[in-house]
Amino acid sequence: MLSILQAAGWPIWPLMLCSVGALALILERLMTLRRSRVAPEGLVDEVIAVAKQGAPNAEVLKKLSDNSVMGSVLAGGLRAWATDPRAPEASLRQAFESAGRSAAHRLDRYLNAIATIASAAPLLGLLGTVIGMIEIFGSQAPGSGTNPTQLAHGISVALYNTAFGLMVAIPSLMAHRYFRSRVNDFLHDMEQASERLLQQLLRQGSR
Repeated sequence: MLSILQAAGWPIWPLMLCSVGALALILERLMTLRRSRVAPEGLVDEVIAVAKQGAPNAEVLKKLSDNSVMGSVLAGGLRAWATDPRAPEASLRQAFESAGRSAAHRLDRYLNAIATIASAAPLLGLLGTVIGMIEIFGSQAPGSGTNPTQLAHGISVALYNTAFGLMVAIPSLMAHRYFRSRVNDFLHDMEQASERLLQQLLRQGSR
């Protein structure tokens, strides 16, 4: 493997950095975008049960916010409701939406970087191949004749860059699509949970 990297030349080293970066980001997102850390099952039911007993105190809201990403969204709406239990729907909805935007930003973290690597890796591989081809044909002295075996070997070595670029890009693209779909599912769940809690708070505020 090391001999292949050395033969492919310097253009393959940026691809190596991309592969390491992509692997690190994918592992980070796999750990972060777990349901237990984003939208635990049954959380909204527990929060609604607590809200029925009255406005929660600051300590409860902090624990809820630290619980998960969804918890931070629900805590944002509860915090506005605790400040003014008879707050109008527009005010409460705005509090939920503001917390939701912050949550969406947290969930989208690093996804653009993974998409950039998926897009750039094939181009870097192609660049390395083109540079290799230029060096191969530039090294052929005019009138000295060409050894087909050496030429074919040189071309195959130059193509290592393209192959490695695709090896980096394909998993990165698949990971980006997977994480994007997962984030969209989580955002939908949080939107539904926020709407349920909002309706409960409005019912209590109208009493």
